[in-house]
Amino acid sequence: MKILVVCLGNICRSPLAEGILLHLVKEKNLSLIIDSAGTSDYHIGQAPDARTVENAKKHKIDLSPLRARQFIEKDFDTFDKIYVMDKSNLQNVLKLARNDSDKQKVDLFLNISHPNQNMEVPDPYYGGEKGFENVFQLVWNASEELIKSLH
Repeated sequence: MKILVVCLGNICRSPLAEGILLHLVKEKNLSLIIDSAGTSDYHIGQAPDARTVENAKKHKIDLSPLRARQFIEKDFDTFDKIYVMDKSNLQNVLKLARNDSDKQKVDLFLNISHPNQNMEVPDPYYGGEKGFENVFQLVWNASEELIKSLH
């Protein structure tokens, strides 16, 4: 199973989800491929936001090896499931979908932990430390549910 998590710039929410999922996959000794991307090209090649890295580190999640990349159409061929962080990301990813098969791979990330509620992971970029911690908890809970559902 190959899973892609997507946000706007690939420096806050999606690398956090990638890091948490990689941590859980390693902990449970699963064979999943996890990656993240952004719908924009603002931060290609950059490390995750320092505040996201710091918050994750408090929870023993290491994001330091991760670098931002942009979502591309070929990701539909590479990944079995594509989870997006908010409705804007959802629209941007679906615009690149070539067919119904592509579209069926895409869902909001929090629909894992809050089925059919179409909740968004808020962008913590302009928020304070509390915002980053809130995002961590939302992403952690959904990630745990995803891992449980896959093994």
